[in-house]
This record gives sequence, C-alpha cells and structure tokens, in this order.
Amino acid sequence: MSGVQPEKSSGRKGKAVCALLLATSMFALLRPTALHAQETELRGEVSESAILSDQQRKARQLALAAQGQAPTNAAQDNAPARTYLPASAGAVPDDTDTGDATAAGSVFDPPAATDDTSADTPAPPKPRRRSSTAGQNAADQAKDKAADKSKKKKKPTAADTDTTASTTASTTDATDGADTDQETANRRALTIDSADKQKLDPGAERTDAIEGQKKKPEDDPFAATGVKWGSFVIRPTIEQGLTATSNGDSSSAGKSALLSETALRFSAASDWRENSATIDGYGLFRETVSGYPVHNEQGRIEGQLNVDLDNELRAIAKLGYEAVPESASAPDAIAGVSKQPLRQTVDGSLAVEKHVGKMQYTLTGAVSHDFYGDAKLSNGTSLSQKDQDSTLYTATLRTGYEISPAITPFTEIEVGRRAYDQRIDNEGFERSSTLLGARAGLALDMGEKLSGEFSAGWLREAIDDKNLEAISGATVNADLKWSPERGTTIGLTGKTTVEPTTTANESGDILYSGRLTGERQIRANLTGNAALGLDWRDYIGIDGHDMTLSAEAGLTWWLNRYAGLTTRVRTEKLTSNLPGRDYTANSIFLRVKVQR
Repeated sequence: MSGVQPEKSSGRKGKAVCALLLATSMFALLRPTALHAQETELRGEVSESAILSDQQRKARQLALAAQGQAPTNAAQDNAPARTYLPASAGAVPDDTDTGDATAAGSVFDPPAATDDTSADTPAPPKPRRRSSTAGQNAADQAKDKAADKSKKKKKPTAADTDTTASTTASTTDATDGADTDQETANRRALTIDSADKQKLDPGAERTDAIEGQKKKPEDDPFAATGVKWGSFVIRPTIEQGLTATSNGDSSSAGKSALLSETALRFSAASDWRENSATIDGYGLFRETVSGYPVHNEQGRIEGQLNVDLDNELRAIAKLGYEAVPESASAPDAIAGVSKQPLRQTVDGSLAVEKHVGKMQYTLTGAVSHDFYGDAKLSNGTSLSQKDQDSTLYTATLRTGYEISPAITPFTEIEVGRRAYDQRIDNEGFERSSTLLGARAGLALDMGEKLSGEFSAGWLREAIDDKNLEAISGATVNADLKWSPERGTTIGLTGKTTVEPTTTANESGDILYSGRLTGERQIRANLTGNAALGLDWRDYIGIDGHDMTLSAEAGLTWWLNRYAGLTTRVRTEKLTSNLPGRDYTANSIFLRVKVQR
C-alpha cells in the first residue's frame, strides 16, 4: 500500500506543469498588439515652409544613406513623429506628454510602431479630431479605407495644384489611412477679405433710395394740376389782355379799336372708378378801351356723361348752353343797330353704342333749341327777333365695321325736323323743314401718330313752304390729328352747317368751314402755333356766295406752372359777290394767363 502513493503524486505534478505552460503560451498569443489605427489627422492649414523643411530633411537623410553614413540623428528618427500644432488656438486638445522628442518628426510620417509586443503601456495616441474604432481589426479598416480612397479621385483646386503636385510622394503614406473628412483638411487658407470679394446675388445687391431714383418726366410739365372738389378735378384758367385791331366788330363798317379782353375757362373731370363725366365752359368779355365802340359778352358750358350698361352697351349723354351775340358779318345781321341780338342755344343728346363682334352700332338722338333776343337800334328802339326761334330734332344711326383696331369704315343716316315756334314768320313764310342726310367715312386710331375721322355725303333740308327752294348740297366733315414727330401736332377740321334764315324769298345757305392748325413745342415752357382757315358760304335761292380767308400765328411762354404769356397775330378777309359784305380785319393781342 505504501509503495503506490509516491507514484501518484509525481504524475499529478507533471500534469500541473503542462497546464501552466499551455496557459502561458495561450496568454502570449492572445495578448493585443499596439493599435496602429489611432492616427493623428491633420487639422487647420499646413504652411509651405513646414512642407519645404520636411522635404529638405528627408533629402539630407537619403544623401547620407547613399554615402553609407549613419545618420547622426538616428535616435531622433526612431522617436515618435512630432505632433502637428495648428496656428489657431484650441484646434486640438493640449497634450503635455509629447515633449520635444517628436520635434524632428515629419508632419506626414505615420505614427511610430514599436516591436515590443510585451510592453504593458502602449505609446500614447497623438491628438486628433476624433477617435477611430479601436480593436484588433484596426489594420483591416485602414486597408479598406485606402482602397475606397483610391476609387474616389480627389479633384484639386487651382489654388493648391502646385503644392499637391510637389508633395505627392511624401504624403502617400499619411493619406492612406485617413478618413474622407481629411480630403479638405489641407486646403489653402482664405484671406481675411475673401468674403468681401465674393460676387453678391443680384437680388441681394444694395439699391438706391426711392428719393434718388430717376423719375419719369411728365408729358406736359406746365399743365394745370387742378383743384380737387369732391369726386371731380377742376382746372380753372383766367386770361387778361389787350387787343389792337383794325376792325373792331369784323364788319364792312368796322373801324380800328383797342379792346380789353377777359377770358374765363374751366374744365372738370371725374375720377370715378367705372363711369366718367366731364364739364367744360368758357366766358369771353370784350370792351372798348379806345376807338370803335364794342361791347361783347359770350360764353358756353357743356357736360358729358359716359355710362357703361349691361350687354356691352354704352350710353353717352350731353347737355349744353350757349349765349353768343349775332355776328355783324352773319347773313341775318341787322344793319344800323347799336347792339346785335343775343342768340341763346340749349342743346342735348343721348347716344347708345353697341359692339357685336367687329360690327359697331351707334344710335344718337339730339335736340337743339335757339331763341333770340331783341336787337337795339341806333335810335334807342328795339326790334323783336322772335320769328327766328326754332327747335331742331335729329336722329342718327351709325354703322361701322372694324377692319383692324386702327381702321373702321362707317356709314351714317340722319333724319330730322326743324320746327319754328312761330309757324308763319313776319314775312308770311312757313319756315319749318324736314332734314335728310347720308354720309360715309373712315375712323382712324393709330395712337398719337394719327387719329380722328372724316366723312363725306349729301344733305337736304326741304322747307314746308313750297315757294322756298330746299337747301341741299354735299357735306364734308373731318377731325384729324397727325403727329409727324414728338412735340409736333398737325390738325385738320372740317364742318358743314345748314344756316336757315328769315329773310324774305331766301331759304338759307350752306356753310363749309375748314381749318388747318399746327402746334410745335419748341421748349418745355415755350409753344408755338399757327392756323390757316377757309370758309365758303353758298346762298340758296339767290346767286351769292362768301369766301373768308384767315391766318394767325402765336406763342405761349410759361413763366412757371401757374402763369404764362400769350401773344398772337391774326388777319382775316371776307370777299363776297353781294354788296356790303366785304371787310378786312388785322389784329394783334397780348395776354397774361393764370391757371390752377
């Protein structure tokens, strides 16, 4: 029994030794090696002087190695690489353990690795922006990153092309294990004023103040500004001046005179949103200062209302009143009177417009009533003119076709009735008559270049009294404005008027009036104007006619927006085959004009 026990103890000891050796071997094999994945990534800018000094140092080492000499600073080369210190403070955390031992290292050298795998304390990691994943697979991850980076080619900028080309060989090992964020780490630093030199977005550029912007010039800088009154803008004007004339009343018996003339004018326009209304009026007063006696007052006021109705209908209503003394050169003028009778007229019209496609229709009804005052004879008595009082009723249908927005031909048919208040006049004639007329014309609308209309036709007014011949003849009407260039306006107006009479055995006459005008804006405050006139009067029932020629020229000089000076020279001559009708009148006048 005692001999078996020692043999059992020695076997147990041998097994324990074998187990201890096996555990020691496994521990040595499983011990982790130093992590090479903890790399120091460069941050901030790298100066060119540091790159140049590193290249020079490596060149010297290669030269010494070629000569077979050992480098004198081998101890320094085996030391860990010097940690890169950026210029900006706080870029990396402070590390006091690095010391001066890494001063000679290259900024692009990889971290130094030690072959002593049994060392308990590995080399401290260098400062970096962020830590890589630590572990046994750090080396594999570095290789994977290097492979991925070779696929993603970096596009160098123009600023660092030269620097990158010169340092490619020395930076290959340092960039193999870098993260993708390191691609932009070594870009050239921007200058302090680089942000100011960048091109701004056009929408963010500074603009001038409202007061400094260029204002659009006014078409007429001396036009009246007007006075606001309710929903209307009123523009009043007053003119005062003197007229020197060779014929005070434009008659065959007229003589020279110096006249004082006062003119009052006003216009009012509404500022309504949809419809519109206008009111215009004037008053003219002439009084002799010296010479041939003249006492003349006349005036007119008229209003117009435009209303848009349903179904593309438009209504235009007009109403007016006029008071004018009978002209001394009129066919019905009474000779040997101290004052001609005053003729007063009240007129109104209502028109309805309708557009159907390119067709245009206008139906107009008008009424005009004339009544005369008494004529004052030179002996102090008066002569009644009541037999001339009459009312004219007319209806006009106008049809047009719009060929284009600029050209619209049209036709008009007019019918009417003239009714005298006194059915049989003082000479025993029935003066009432029936009117019928037809016209064709063309309306133009080319903007400021050319606008207006003209027409021609035939008119006949048959008098109820069979002993009196009907008044008939061709009619011509025109109202055109042409602007050959900016600041110049040429106008042409023409009108045909039937003038009845109460003279015994006479039916009346047809008056053709034409006027050619021109206006030129010489300067912003200086305007010149000129006019030529021609009137032809054809008497019905007798072989007689009158022709009147006129010409005038004038200037208007604005001192400011509210006051100006106006001057005009005019000549007029009437020739007739009837006795006692011829006359010539020359005149010149100067006025001061004030407007608001």
